Amino acid sequence: MATLLTTEYLPIGDPSCDLAREQLARAGRRIRDGGLVVFPTETVYGLGGDATRAESARRIYAAKGRPSDNPLIIHIADPQDAEPYAVTCDTYDRLARAFMPGPLTVILPRKPTIPTETTGGLETVAVRCPSHPIARALIRAAGTPIAAPSANLSGKPSPTCARHVMDDMDGRVDIIIDGGDCEIGLESTIVAISGEDNVTLLRPGAITYDALCMVIGKVQIADAVTEQLKEGERVLSPGMKYRHYAPDSPVVLLDGAPDAVLQYLMHEQQRCRCAILCYDEELSALQTSGEPLLFPVGARDDLVTQAHTLFTLLRHADRALPDIIYAHLPPMDGLGLALYNRMIRAAAHTIKRV
Repeated sequence: MATLLTTEYLPIGDPSCDLAREQLARAGRRIRDGGLVVFPTETVYGLGGDATRAESARRIYAAKGRPSDNPLIIHIADPQDAEPYAVTCDTYDRLARAFMPGPLTVILPRKPTIPTETTGGLETVAVRCPSHPIARALIRAAGTPIAAPSANLSGKPSPTCARHVMDDMDGRVDIIIDGGDCEIGLESTIVAISGEDNVTLLRPGAITYDALCMVIGKVQIADAVTEQLKEGERVLSPGMKYRHYAPDSPVVLLDGAPDAVLQYLMHEQQRCRCAILCYDEELSALQTSGEPLLFPVGARDDLVTQAHTLFTLLRHADRALPDIIYAHLPPMDGLGLALYNRMIRAAAHTIKRV
């Protein structure tokens, strides 16, 4: 259990205004002094500490209740800033030119400037240059790369707004910066580089497999993207655990023809107290019972909205204390692969075919 702290709350809109610069300078000093600062990115909120200090990494793990073998991502202000902390290469440069700043994390060989406490004991380090202006301003103010996993209790849905951060992290961190809702809503795409033009997708995100292939040519997809880790297999990046992004209530994913899934959901509404992450097109049919627990994720084909709302709706559904949460099994192409990856972990790989 992390030591209870008095958490300072800093709402920041425009990071270039005088007050925001003063607040970010104070938050940057807190990171340099070994403190923890939560900040917004374009993907989800991050729980940040000095990536070059082993003690900061230990504090991050303690605040999250996270196993220390789960590597942390280091955040830099500009793509070229990776050089003092990781062994870069031409493939990294090509990926950086195409996708950074942005929601891409690249795993590279670690330099001694980053302690193994930050990397989960690995000799590699995960590097990301976020595009969010507050995140980049904070990194510059800190004058050091910021190690930051998502700012939630370990295993819970990642936070996409400051309210969710407060629910999980109040009293566990020094400062929470409120920069509004995150744009994307799913964590960054993670790839590993091993050799020239040898890229493996470890965690899908807003930068899709197809987009990566446009830059690299051929990209391998790790088995752990869609399957459970094998017995004894090492976690190489965040988000590879068997159960992750999960509410307390059990989650079941439904796979089948649209009409069959809808009929099953209507039956389950009568049988138990179930929360349903439903498509907009299903709302009218499912609003038949007295108090339906419905959480519309967007239109069936609107994967961008589904990604943006997923973690928020999992939290809202869990707050209703249902017996079970039902959701659709996403497709496995385009942005759907990122949704599939998060949802099978939220459901601990529980899929019901109807």
